[in-house]
Amino acid sequence: MGIRIIGTGYDVPETIVTNEDFAKIVDTNDEWITTRTGIKTRHIATGQTLGYQIGARAAQMALNDAGISIDEIDLVIGTTCTPDYLTPSLACMVANELGAKKPACVEINSACAGFVYALDMAKRYLSDDDYRNVLIVSSELLSKMTDYEDRSTCVLFGDGAGACVVTKSDDPFVSELGSDPSGNKFLFARGVEPGNPFSKEPFNPESDGFAKAAPHKLHQDGREVYKFATRAMPSAVKAACEKANIDPDELDWVFSHQANARILETAAKNLKVPLSKFYMNIADYGNMSSACIPVCMALAQREGKLVRGQKLCTVGFGGGLVYAAAVFEW
Repeated sequence: MGIRIIGTGYDVPETIVTNEDFAKIVDTNDEWITTRTGIKTRHIATGQTLGYQIGARAAQMALNDAGISIDEIDLVIGTTCTPDYLTPSLACMVANELGAKKPACVEINSACAGFVYALDMAKRYLSDDDYRNVLIVSSELLSKMTDYEDRSTCVLFGDGAGACVVTKSDDPFVSELGSDPSGNKFLFARGVEPGNPFSKEPFNPESDGFAKAAPHKLHQDGREVYKFATRAMPSAVKAACEKANIDPDELDWVFSHQANARILETAAKNLKVPLSKFYMNIADYGNMSSACIPVCMALAQREGKLVRGQKLCTVGFGGGLVYAAAVFEW
């Protein structure tokens, strides 16, 4: 059994922040950012905007595109590493916002590979007769854990949400999931520190051997993450294609996590796949973690670039360090 995506949607905050805007708050400039990352602008949430709100708008667009109501959804999977609440989950918040009555709800944090992990999870749930339609919502407000005093990382991230409706299908679906957990110190953001009235000494946040970082802010070892991404990404794509009994150059589209334009260029070269087959929107949206891939797919669909029967690959990589790739038909 496989799966089919029958609806997509996306939503991003209205505020657009340019490279010139960053030059006003940190020592950087447009040429430095563009050359190293390929990013020109990104959308940033301001005011009272919350992640579940943009996630719900993306989800409603996906439901409308699929032509079904929220009452026909049996499971909502939320993916995020920037939740609005420790509990309830993003999935529950979105389900309530859409007026759902009783779908199963689950949230996963697989960082920038979260959407691909959710696709794999949806396929496994849909193999059960109790589930017919799954709604995946990937929503990220990376701006709230971005360290805006760190010029090497603050220019990378944007906010946004993507969603899709997945249903049962006879179309093939294969995946390759994995990790290099020894690299967990290369990309992280600390959570709420332990502490209670019974503690006999204050907690030392650096006792775990991780680098010193601003509380709850993202720390990245760019060199190590780049090395991991350029190794893991093409390897995962090749492995998924092998399971699907196709060569990477038979793919019609590759929807990758949008971390850095140079990573995508390197991956395309290693896979011997034309860069034109990699859908890229990093210049306009930056890195939106798990929201990158579903936003790319929603945009590509609305641009008329997706045709039923095309062979697609989705591939993500990020904190953990985790990676995931999936090959299926549109």
